[in-house]
Amino acid sequence: MPRYLATPAYAHGAPHRSGVLLVNLGTPDAPTTAAVRRYLRQFLSDPRVVEVPRALWWLILNGYILRTRPAKSAAAYKKIWTDRGSPLLLHCQDIAAGVAEKLAGSLSQSVPVELAMSYGEPSIASALKRLHEQHVRRIVVLPLYPQYSNTTTGSVFADVSTLLSGRRWVPELRFINHYHDATGYITALADSIRDYRAREGAGRHLLFSFHGLPQRMLLDGDPYHCQCQKTARLVASALELDDSEWTVGFQSRVGREPWLQPYTDELLRRWGKDGYGDIDVVCPGFSADCLETLEEISLQNAELYAAAGGGQLRYIPALNARDDHIAFLSELLLNTMGGWPEASSADAATLANDHEKSRTRARAMGAKT
Repeated sequence: MPRYLATPAYAHGAPHRSGVLLVNLGTPDAPTTAAVRRYLRQFLSDPRVVEVPRALWWLILNGYILRTRPAKSAAAYKKIWTDRGSPLLLHCQDIAAGVAEKLAGSLSQSVPVELAMSYGEPSIASALKRLHEQHVRRIVVLPLYPQYSNTTTGSVFADVSTLLSGRRWVPELRFINHYHDATGYITALADSIRDYRAREGAGRHLLFSFHGLPQRMLLDGDPYHCQCQKTARLVASALELDDSEWTVGFQSRVGREPWLQPYTDELLRRWGKDGYGDIDVVCPGFSADCLETLEEISLQNAELYAAAGGGQLRYIPALNARDDHIAFLSELLLNTMGGWPEASSADAATLANDHEKSRTRARAMGAKT
């Protein structure tokens, strides 16, 4: 029979706490070929990310991709790497710290907030272990993906469920599926665009560029495409833009099969040839700036647009740790935690008395702790 894990140094009657797990995609731990290869091997081995028969994909991944792509990706990472490390990790750490501070001022008891990455470090397993060691019995899982996709949010849910299935006492879970049309999220996005344009002036056109997916995933029922379209439409409405003033595109495609369209790079080439002039680009599918925004859009696609005859491509940063983004995420978590002791008027002394009674009963039955 399997031996299921209990809390390390488990103590009967220990306080049962609520906790938060924030998850984003991940990053290599250094902008080197070896580090990127490790990261890509883990990322591209996820069957929810690449839906190709496993035996065939193993040959493609190990025989070609991991031999050719890591060096190229490492060079791209070097362009955006900071003295403190990966931009994505740093922004997510700032988000986690901001959310923890905001929750601390809104709840009756402290709630641990842990950050995890689906691929790379800090891992989901290590974050769940840290929550476990703090006697967290109730967890809100918030993947930092506004729009749901099987490749991102679905993968987080699968990993968390698998890891927790080995626990003796599985914690209560509340899982935030998406927030692509939440009022606070839309307002924060619209305000970030207004703030940028107030400082820099408005470009001729606003492009909403989302990460792409193979088109067959849409046809198989993945809601990502529809949620991206709704996000863009709601933000454009909040900005009071005419339909001729904004467009949705999809970036980062790989391989030969059709992906979600229109493709961002093809739009930029066409607009460059048409002499569009200066344009603004925002990426509402990314909660924090990363390789796909800082290198692919702000550098690579800006050069592509200029080479095609366009003007300046001005990238509007992701929400990152903006105050309104932190406030929205915190409110989303608070609403999801509704009914739990920390989010209720439960008296701390009463809860402590309940824990003490539990400890006394356990010791009467022979428990040492």
